[in-house]
Amino acid sequence: MTPNWPVPGLDPVRRLRVLAAGISGAALAERVIPLPFDRLWGIVSDLEHELGTFEVDMRDITLREVDGRLEAHARGRLGFRARFDVQLEPGWCWMQSRFLMIGIAAVPVPNGTLVAATGGFRLPGRAALFPIGVRRANAHALARLARRAAQP
Repeated sequence: MTPNWPVPGLDPVRRLRVLAAGISGAALAERVIPLPFDRLWGIVSDLEHELGTFEVDMRDITLREVDGRLEAHARGRLGFRARFDVQLEPGWCWMQSRFLMIGIAAVPVPNGTLVAATGGFRLPGRAALFPIGVRRANAHALARLARRAAQP
């Protein structure tokens, strides 16, 4: 690499925007939640206890480390089960199973925290989501997250 070349620096929300732009059918919802980043991300990143409070289709989730990577076993409200590979770091959560994708990113902004979400049912073997209802479902998840964040 040439030492004078610029190195792109993408914050987590920009990173999710780029990722969603490359996935057919993905739609990104964004919302500013008037809560400090650390407090809001504490809710988002507590997947086992909090994910089901804003992702309506998730009922139970159990995390475990397997060979140095994070894995989640989830059960949906209708009883469906999925195993997710999980990337979880400050401001970034990407969960992908054979049939589902969930992406959540957050960055601090002057009035609180900007949160972005994408996800839905995916086509195995392809970077594609079924586009029906994806944008609305993600917007509703962020609205539920905002309500959850407003609780003490």
